[in-house]
Order: sequence, then structure tokens, then C-alpha cells
Amino acid sequence: MRSGLVFVDFVARDGRRVVLRAPRWEDLDDLLGLINSLVEEEAEIVVNERVTRDGEVEWLASVLARVERDEFVHLVAEVDGRVVASADLHPGRGSESHVGVVGIVVKDGFRGVGVGTRMLEVIVDVARKRGLRLLVLSVFASNVRAVRLYERVGFVRCGLVPLRHFSKGKYVDEVVMAKSLV
Repeated sequence: MRSGLVFVDFVARDGRRVVLRAPRWEDLDDLLGLINSLVEEEAEIVVNERVTRDGEVEWLASVLARVERDEFVHLVAEVDGRVVASADLHPGRGSESHVGVVGIVVKDGFRGVGVGTRMLEVIVDVARKRGLRLLVLSVFASNVRAVRLYERVGFVRCGLVPLRHFSKGKYVDEVVMAKSLV
């Protein structure tokens, strides 16, 4: 997959134009701002400490190399020239080569307008085209809004890992969800 490849563009429910595309080097500062904004708002994600620019450089270099080698899919959502969301699809290996693991984050102010839904729809479409048969993801049980989004896109709850995360001073269960593509 080529850096910056556009998958789709659309108009969000709030009227903003959104472009879903593959990431590129120029997204570095926006991606760093995205993850750190989620850390600052104490969003229910695994990362709970600010990421340094050096750390983000290392991460983005790895992402771009893996995307270029077609080892996995990564999308960003761009609004007004800025990255506001990120999603990825990691295909499994060996006996799990038919399974894709999905991850997604959306910046505050861009939730609830269709960005996450459309990103997941593109991920599902790409997964089908790649011959995957099952998608899985995990989410903090307390992140009810995200769980509802995943359910709307066709994911179903299939497991619970008690006390998996420690967030905001308490332990939080993790919900495991799956979507069959067959």
C-alpha cells in the first residue's frame, strides 16, 4: 500500500469533509498530537502516558514500513488538513492467518459524527478483500460509546477479561468483540 493512498472521502454528520487515507511522514506531529490528546483527556485506551516525539518517530517509521510491505493496514482520518483519527488492521499469522485484529482511536470533537463508523466500514471492506474471515477487537468495558459503535458495525461481544486495565484509579474489565466476515 502506498503512503497517503486515499480510501474514501465523505462528509461527516456535522458537515466537515473527511478523507480516509494511508498515513505518511508528514502526519507525524498530528499523530503525536492525537495520541497525547487522548492521554490528556484520560481516554479509555491502553496508552496512559504522554508519548515523546522520538517515540512517535520510531512508531511511525515502523507503521510506514509495515504498510509499505503490505503487512497490515493503517488508516488516518484527515479533516481540514489535520489527522483526527487512526485505525489499523493487523492480520494474524499461522493458524490465525484468517483473523484480523482491529484498533481505532478518534480525537475528542470528532466522535459521534460518523468518522469512527466510516473508518470501521473501510477496515471491514479491506479485510474482506484480503480474504480475512474474522475480525476481533478489545475495548474497555466502561467505554460504552465505543462498544455501541462496534455493535452498530456488526461486532458482537464474545468475552470478558476481568480487571484487565487500571484506569483513572480503578480496575476496568475488557470486552472482547468479534465480527464474522463469512
